[in-house]
Parts: sequence; structure tokens; C-alpha cells
Amino acid sequence: MPLRFLILLASLSTLPLQALPPAPTSSIKAGFAERDITPDIGMEQPGGYGKSFHRTFHDACKVRVALFDDGKKTAVTIGLDSLIVPRQVVLDARAQIEKATGITGDAVLICASHSHSSGPVGMVMPGEYDTASDLVKKLAYEDSSCADPGYLLRLTHEIVAGVVAANQSKVPVQLGCGFGHEDKVAFNRRLHMKNGQSWSHPRAGNPDIIDYAGPIDPQVGVIGAWDMQGQLVGVVVNYACHATAGPGGISANWIHYLEKTIQGGMDTHAPVVFMQGACGDITQVDNLSPYQTPKPEEWSKLVGGRIGAEAVRVLLSMPRFTAAPVETRQEVLKIKRRPPSAQHVQRSLEIARKTKAPGDPTDFVFAKEILMLDHLNKMTPVVDCEVQCIKVGPVCFVSDPAEYFVQYGLDIKKGSPHAYTFPCELSNGIVGYVPTEEAFGPHGGGYETRLTAYSNLEITAGTQMAKKGIELANQMAAEPKPEPPKALPFGPAGKPWTYGNVPPELE
Repeated sequence: MPLRFLILLASLSTLPLQALPPAPTSSIKAGFAERDITPDIGMEQPGGYGKSFHRTFHDACKVRVALFDDGKKTAVTIGLDSLIVPRQVVLDARAQIEKATGITGDAVLICASHSHSSGPVGMVMPGEYDTASDLVKKLAYEDSSCADPGYLLRLTHEIVAGVVAANQSKVPVQLGCGFGHEDKVAFNRRLHMKNGQSWSHPRAGNPDIIDYAGPIDPQVGVIGAWDMQGQLVGVVVNYACHATAGPGGISANWIHYLEKTIQGGMDTHAPVVFMQGACGDITQVDNLSPYQTPKPEEWSKLVGGRIGAEAVRVLLSMPRFTAAPVETRQEVLKIKRRPPSAQHVQRSLEIARKTKAPGDPTDFVFAKEILMLDHLNKMTPVVDCEVQCIKVGPVCFVSDPAEYFVQYGLDIKKGSPHAYTFPCELSNGIVGYVPTEEAFGPHGGGYETRLTAYSNLEITAGTQMAKKGIELANQMAAEPKPEPPKALPFGPAGKPWTYGNVPPELE
């Protein structure tokens, strides 16, 4: 060994030991997990008023779990690649989760993405019409989309298993959160028409269209969780747009490409938990566009890719923090159904008794729905509508069980004191479309306001849920909006860059 190297080692050994910087610590833990809920080929494909069956496979449907534990309270947000989540699945899953983990039901939020290319979770529940007349039974079980009882049990099991896995894998984390902006892939599907009404999907090029009948919500809400070594362990994304851009076959819909874009952009396999925003009147279809719509695969990539790219941008720029108090609030509202009139029921009965004629099935479909609603209204004229808030540091999730019009989501954001509020529709149950009160007024109308067995709450339901969500959100103290560390003040320890603090050199 060279002499000069030995002398260097000897001199270093005499230097005083320097204390290493303290290892970073965190008071918040997080765990993420996913489970497979892909339906089998041949199962019913939900999302319509009649029966349809899966014939091909495109990509997996998942339970996606994000769990947050501040040492005092644990809360879970769960995104399902499913059309809806039935209330009984929520109640059963919560009971099993509490038994397995001790996490209470008020701290478990289960949100469906509304994927129209997912498993058989609706619309008719097993046994729901067993006490109805023979005609209504036939309309419900033979002419309507029906949930599969075995699939519902599997869904419940996988929700519970996902939460257990996330709880077991939780680690101290650095959290980040933020809002991005994406306004090129989501559009209000209700349009003001020259006849004074508002129509759903009047079709591009229709000369009677005046303008959109409502807004969109372009905010992309994002939470990122990194372990203390800086590895991304999970992502939560909140955005408002129907999952109806199906690429063909069984699929998580555009959420599949949201996940692929984030994982590719961040070079990770970390789970991506999608929480659907208030999108009851928002889809990827632009009825004012003069251009042809993309093909389904291309459309799914466009929607999921753009939202995912925006989420990546937010993840890369968000400041991180290591303290995030967790709180929850929950209340179940009792909201009445809108019963069909006796005259409406009688007209529907006359139509349903006739042999179905070929051609446009609209009259039969909505006659069927009125007769089914008439039965439901006799059995359960009042519906449970759970509103839940989960706070994780500066983020507040506010749930409702509806296909909720976007204006209500915007109202909740405006009324919430929290830096980042994520409205989550189709959560903890399903009560169908809940339009604004304006949509029921003289200039309203459209598909979402029709009475069906799926959508039938009194016209103030949306306002009731929004007010309750805002009330619960305001019961929880708002945390400061995270900011990056401040730069050191300019002073004796800092000098201008000596390469650059010179006058111009001309020769």
C-alpha cells in the first residue's frame, strides 16, 4: 500500500467523529393493496336496462385499497372497478373488516368507479322482487340486468382481503397531495336545446343544441405515499368522468390506462386507487364536437392517459409531509322515493302486457322500470343514503351513494374548509341518478330525471346530501396546505454564483 495512503488513513482516524443526521421519521403510516375481481366470460355485463353478457376479456378488474393510520385512528378508502357497490355488500364487508382488523365501519369508504365493463353487481339484487306479482318478477329477473349472488360474495370477500393486506403492509410514509387540471376528456352530457329543455346526449351536429347545460370538474385530485427510503408505495386519484369508454370486453375501463400511465411515468408497480368524482352528468362524449369520436380502445387510452399524465405531473411536484391527522364522520339520511302516479303505473302496465315489438325498445324499457319502481315504493318508500367524510391530513373525502351531478361536487368543494376535497360518488351504496333541482325545473329534463327502479329519489335529495357532506366536513379541523421547504435566507453564508456575477466580456 503506498505510504501516502497510509498517512492519509492515519490522519483521518484522528479526526473527531461527525454525528450522522437523524433518520427521517413519520407519524403517519399507509398501506396499499389490490385484489382481483375480474368476472368470468359469460357473466352479465351491468350498466343497461336489459341483459347483456361478457364475451371477451381485455384487462383485470380490481379492488384497490388505500389505508391511512395516524397512530390513533385508521381509515380506509377503497376503489372498486365495478359499476356500483350494493349497500348490503358495504355493510357485510365493514362488519368483516372490523372483525378482522378492528377498523370500524365509519372509517371504511367503498367507492365504485362505475365501469360499464365490469362484473355483475346490479341492477336487480338477488331476491329483491320475490314478493312482486308474476309480471313484475318476470320483468325484473328475465328482462333486466341482475346481480350474481356468487359474484357479490366474492366481491365482499376480496374487499375484506384487500383491507387486511393493506393493514398488514402499512409502513411509515411521506405523504403528498395536490390538484392537477384536465379539461379535454370530460364533458357535460346534458345540453340546453332550442325548445327550452335540457337533453342528455342529443348527438353531435344537432342544430337544436344551444350549449352545455352544466359544468365539468377539471380538477385531478392526487395523493402520493412514499416510504421513508423514497419508494412510492401507493397513489390515490380522484376525478369526475363516467367510466364508459370501454376498450372492449371485461375491463376496468379507462381506469386501466390511468393506472398504466401513472405506473409507467413513475417507474413503479405501486397500486393506483381510483375514487370516482361527482360525474352523474359527465362523460367522455363531447356533444358539441364537430369531429368523429375515437374508437373504444383509442378513447380509453386518451381518457385514462391524459388523466394519468396529469396525476404524474402532480406527483412529481407535490411537497411531502410526515404528519397527517385522520378523522372520520358519518351520517345516514332517510330520503323518500318519488312514487309514480297511478295513471303512470296503469299506462306502463298496458305497455308491459303487450308482446315486445321489434324496433325502438324505449317505451317497453321505461314501462318495465315504472312497474318495478311501483313495487319498490310499496316495500321501501324511504331509502338509506349514507354521507361520509374521511380526513387524511389536508385531504377530505366526501362520499355520497349516487350518480351525483357534478354541480353538487363543486358545491361541496366550495363549502369544505379543507385544502383538498375529493367528492366520491357511488360510495357505500347505490340510489341511482341524483340530478340538481334545476334539472327538474321548467328548463330541465333529460334521461337522468326519468323515473326508474334505479333512479327515483325526491328532487331535493342531492341538496340534502351536499349540505350534510359540507356540514360533516366542517366538523373536522382543516390542516394547513402543505408547502415545500423555504429556501435559506440570503446572507453571509451565501454568495452569488462566482461564474455569473461579472459584467459582459466584449474581448
